[in-house]
Amino acid sequence: MPLALYAREFFMDHLKLPFADATVVGNAYFATPVPGGPLRLRINFSRTHRADEYNGLRLATVHQNRGELDTVALRFEDHKTFDHRDATLGRNPGEMGHGTIREFRSRPEWVPWKGAHTNGLRDAIEQYVSVWFPGSWAASAPGRTVGRTNPKAPFPPATRSGGRAR
Repeated sequence: MPLALYAREFFMDHLKLPFADATVVGNAYFATPVPGGPLRLRINFSRTHRADEYNGLRLATVHQNRGELDTVALRFEDHKTFDHRDATLGRNPGEMGHGTIREFRSRPEWVPWKGAHTNGLRDAIEQYVSVWFPGSWAASAPGRTVGRTNPKAPFPPATRSGGRAR
């Protein structure tokens, strides 16, 4: 059963990563930043020690024959992804829920990353990509300001019965 992280919407619509040869499978983003090259980029949500809770993204460079070559963790807290949300809710650093997202399988309509400010994450991903896939970000990116904010609500339109549209 797919988890309620809305991973496709997060990676493709909210972060707007610039790679044409990319897809989301489950909760993981996969891309081939250099077309025809042997290296792949994989991005997953990074789990905490609590069930169904995530505190960032895990980036990996994967060689198609040799497997994983490098990984890095990007914490939401370090990139100020949820600073505004946490301040509004009165969550301080070190308190449960600060700088994390949770998935609620009992609430499939819940978009856990709603309101995320992804500029810091996107910049960190761009830096990582520039090391392992030199020139690929600039060659793929339509512009530095595209995808920096998400003016639309991340919820899918409701059907007449009140459920998610398919």
